[in-house]
Amino acid sequence: MPLIVEGMGSRAESEVLTVAGREVAVSNPSKVLFPEAGYTKLDLVRYYLAVADGALRAAGNRPNVLVRYPNGIDGEFFYQKRAPTSRPPWIDVVALKFPSGRTAEEVVPRDAAALAWMANLACLELHPHPVRDDDLDHPDELRVDLDPVPGVEWSQIRTVAGIVKATLSDLGLVGWPKTSGSRGIHIYVRIERRWTFTEVRRAALAFAREVERRAPDLATSKWWKEERHGVFLDYNQNAKDRTIAAAYSVRPKPDARVSAPLAWDEIDACEPGDFTLKTMPDRFKGVGDPHATMDQHACSLESLLDLSARHAKEGLGDAPWPPHYQKQADEPPRVQPSRRRVPKRPLIEIGRAERKEDALAGLERWRARHPEAAAHLQPADVLVDAMRGRFHTWTRIRVNLQNVPEDLRPPQEALDPDEEVGGWGQWPPRSR
Repeated sequence: MPLIVEGMGSRAESEVLTVAGREVAVSNPSKVLFPEAGYTKLDLVRYYLAVADGALRAAGNRPNVLVRYPNGIDGEFFYQKRAPTSRPPWIDVVALKFPSGRTAEEVVPRDAAALAWMANLACLELHPHPVRDDDLDHPDELRVDLDPVPGVEWSQIRTVAGIVKATLSDLGLVGWPKTSGSRGIHIYVRIERRWTFTEVRRAALAFAREVERRAPDLATSKWWKEERHGVFLDYNQNAKDRTIAAAYSVRPKPDARVSAPLAWDEIDACEPGDFTLKTMPDRFKGVGDPHATMDQHACSLESLLDLSARHAKEGLGDAPWPPHYQKQADEPPRVQPSRRRVPKRPLIEIGRAERKEDALAGLERWRARHPEAAAHLQPADVLVDAMRGRFHTWTRIRVNLQNVPEDLRPPQEALDPDEEVGGWGQWPPRSR
């Protein structure tokens, strides 16, 4: 059914929307969240109401992490797993247990009013877990995340997406692509709820390795950044407690671009910037949701798990997990290649900072000190790591000197900047 906004009123410093019979107060509706484009919080709320059917197909009836930008995209943002204690009685929650052992009640949006309420909290993105709230142990979604290394063009990502489509077809699987809203492409595979998170991740790893086998010059399954090239298939996005921005999510980009569901034949003709908070409602109204029938095509993982078993017999066992996960029995050493006794890559660390722009400023100072070495760097040699704490991210900058002649390689220096990272997981976030 189409969404009906029955009425609109106002209170001091707020707008009150009546959405499908529920009142949703939008506090400070004129607050600008996207300074360059000029979009406000009320614009964000209205966007999610316009695409509610599609957004709920992607994130509804699932626990969601809240990723909040209370001061807009240029301000501090934070992750909030626990649902606010002050919430309307019609906002549902479900209790999740995480690999760390902690538990939290996360928001489960059910209708357009819930999406509007989340947008009022300045949640730009929807970050659902790949499970339904009625079965938290068995994912119904395998996620293929195509993450390009720096310097990779959109045309190469398109090419890899085509290889992914062919590989899925050969394995009897159906993929549903979307732009990530940033630089990459995500492909959903709806699956039967028969397998655990560990099994789904194992299937995703086997799939990543198969795509790498078919296109070794274009794609990689290597976990460590210094070993990657081309387009990385991030199999660890299928580990428990990992989330990605859902379809129709608004991303923190100056033009307010969104994660756009696509038909496969649209990929070659589109650019990521084609889909924004402004343009997506008209597209949704005109062509509908390309993922509308996804739930009707639940697939089996048996072909991928058989492939994983063959890999194991050939000596390809598990691959590294994210750092905060419990060490697995057949996992290889969880140590970066650059930190091994005989490192594979000549890697140095430049700096650490709470704000990405401060870390990048330190990189520019390093370039100014070492112009000859800097001239040999390729885009993929600069590793910008978003390190996630409990509530915030911080940025680490490293440089791979593999393309720099040995006699020009600078030694490891004192970090610049060298900010203390220990307090960046605190709650609530510090005010500025």
